Amino acid sequence: MIALLALAVAAVVGAEWPRLSARYGPEARAHRDRARRKAALKVVRTEREEFEASVERDLAELPTIEESDRREKR
Repeated sequence: MIALLALAVAAVVGAEWPRLSARYGPEARAHRDRARRKAALKVVRTEREEFEASVERDLAELPTIEESDRREKR
């Protein structure tokens, strides 16, 4: 009985090995480690990028010709 149970367990583990190794194997650990390191990274903006972003914000706030035409028609 015990031998049959051991063979059944071995058969199930053998059939599920690809899924188990993908979840608990060394590749999965490397993937988790990389994801953990990646989550800790921060984007550092340079002064140039901050300046470009502020110019884009300022340009987006400027009135356009269409807006002034709509105001005149009312």
